[in-house]
Amino acid sequence: MPDYPLPEKEVMDLLFEGLVIPAHPLALTNQRQFDERRQRALTRYYLDAGAGGLAVGVHSTQFEIREEQYGLFEPVLRLAAEEISRWELSHSRRIVRIAGICGLTPQAVEEAVQARQLGYHAGLLSLGAMGGKSPAEMIRHCRRVAQEIPLFGFYLQPAAGGVILPYAFWRELVEIPNLVGIKVAPFNRYQTMDVMRAVAESGRAEEIALYTGNDDHILLDLLSEFVIPVNGRKVSLHFHGGLLGHWAVWTKKAVEILEMCKQARQKSVIPTELIILANQVTDCNAAFFDAPNQYAGALSGISEVLRRQGLLENALCLSERERLSLGQAEEIERVYRLYPHLNDDEFVHQNLSRWLEG
Repeated sequence: MPDYPLPEKEVMDLLFEGLVIPAHPLALTNQRQFDERRQRALTRYYLDAGAGGLAVGVHSTQFEIREEQYGLFEPVLRLAAEEISRWELSHSRRIVRIAGICGLTPQAVEEAVQARQLGYHAGLLSLGAMGGKSPAEMIRHCRRVAQEIPLFGFYLQPAAGGVILPYAFWRELVEIPNLVGIKVAPFNRYQTMDVMRAVAESGRAEEIALYTGNDDHILLDLLSEFVIPVNGRKVSLHFHGGLLGHWAVWTKKAVEILEMCKQARQKSVIPTELIILANQVTDCNAAFFDAPNQYAGALSGISEVLRRQGLLENALCLSERERLSLGQAEEIERVYRLYPHLNDDEFVHQNLSRWLEG
C-alpha cells in the first residue's frame, strides 16, 4: 500500500460534483439494543432519497458505539456498507462512503484500517480526543491515520466535542497528499474563513472538496463564493455539498434544495426564495439540534423527527444522558407546522414498508 492511499477518480469526481451526505444516526430498540432492521431501513431511505454519500460512525451515529460494552463500531459500518453495495448493484450508481474516525492515534489507526477493509473511501477524522495537544502533535496524528485511509478533515465545534483549530493547523493539514475533503463545522464564520484561506493558499483548491457542516448556515454556505487573493491572483472557492446531521432528516428535500443551490451558483444569481429558504432551514435546525440549550438534545432531536416519520421506533440514545430537552418536542412540532414544504413525510410514507422488509 502506498504511503498515502488515494480514492478512485470516480469518488473524487463525485465529491466535486457536490453531494448530500447525511451523517447516519443509530437505530435502537426500546431496550436500547441495536435495531438492525431499522438501521438498514434508514440506509435504504437515504439512498432512495438521492443522497450521494453516507457518513457512518460519526457524531450522529453516537460516539459511544466504540465503547467496549456496546462494540458497535464495526457492525454499524459493516451493515451500512452491505446496504450500499446492494443498492449500487441494483441502481448502477456509486455512493461515496465516509467513516468517522476518533480517538488517540492507536485507536484512530485501528478504526481507519477497519473502515478501509470494509470498503470506505475516506475517514472523517475527529480531533476531539486530541484536546490539549499541540498543532504539531495533531498533524503527526493526522499523517499517521492518512497512511491507512484518505482523509476528510473535520472542523467540529466544541459544543459537539471538537477543539478550536488555528489557521496554522489547517495550513499544515492541507499539505497531506491524500486529504481529499474537509467538513467545515465550527458554526463560526471566522473559523470557517481560516479553513478557506488555508485551502486557497495551498494551491490545492481543485484537489480538496469542501463540505459544509455549519448547521446554522447551511444554504448560505452552499450559495457563497469565497474569493481569496493569493500571490497576486484570486482563488475562488465554494462549498461543493454538505455532510450534515441535519440532512439525516427530510433528506429527499435536502437533495432538491442542494440542486437549487447548484443551479443558482452556476447562474451567479441568487433568487430571493433561496435566501428565505436558508433562514427557514436554520430555524428548523435550531429545533432539531436544540440550539437554545447548546445542542444538548441534538442526537435525540434527529431521532425524534425520524420517529415521527416511522423510520425509528423511538428517540433513544445509548447514553441515558442524551435525551430531548424540555420544550424541544414542541419546537420540532412548531417547525413542522410552519414549514411543511421542507419535510419529505409523504415520500417516507410511500416507501417505509419496503425499507423495513428483510
